[in-house]
Amino acid sequence: MQLSDFPIAKRWPAQHPERIQLYSLNTPNGVKASIMLEETGLPYEAHLVDIMKDESHTPEFKALNPNGKIPAIIDPHGPGGQPLGLFESGAILLYLAEKSGRFLPTDQAGRWEAIQWVFFQMASIGPMFGQVGFFHKFAGREYEDKRPLQRYVNEAKRLLGVLDARLDGRAWILGADYGVADIATLGWVNNLITFYGARELVEFDRYTHVAAWLERGLARPAVQRGLLIPSRG
Repeated sequence: MQLSDFPIAKRWPAQHPERIQLYSLNTPNGVKASIMLEETGLPYEAHLVDIMKDESHTPEFKALNPNGKIPAIIDPHGPGGQPLGLFESGAILLYLAEKSGRFLPTDQAGRWEAIQWVFFQMASIGPMFGQVGFFHKFAGREYEDKRPLQRYVNEAKRLLGVLDARLDGRAWILGADYGVADIATLGWVNNLITFYGARELVEFDRYTHVAAWLERGLARPAVQRGLLIPSRG
């Protein structure tokens, strides 16, 4: 099988078919993949999938990700030298970490510790922060009943507390070493207090360890680049 055999490659043609193909937008989930690619230095080509135009639900995109969500990738040099298509941002992070040999501990205990914090982001921080965004910034803000908003604000505060406790005395989620857990989480925390405008709503500045960690993360050049890839311009 070749890259050209994937339907998505017909809608978003590759200029550099030998590189990893990224199909994404710079949302909190999308930037996990772009930051990781920038951090690892793996050669890649980014394709803008405009979710506001429903492009992630086109037949070509859904042939790669039947769930119709960004990001997704195709590695033309996957396991055994065969092309590999992947969706789900957490899976993409772990795959790129193993492919590059970076940002995931090599010892088994450390590896699983990192994976559990990636799952924490996937299962809790992403869904809950996303609901805060819906009820605070998007269509949900028009709902007269504010109980759903308050429920998700309270849960966001609880999760920030969990993260804050973890970062007490640690530079990064795993300790001294920056890795996949940080990459998974940075975009969501940043988005909560910037694009969603929920900084005061969740009392973000109470979580001093999270705030310092976010500042360290945003200072990384690869993070700065990844947060903008691919954007609508």
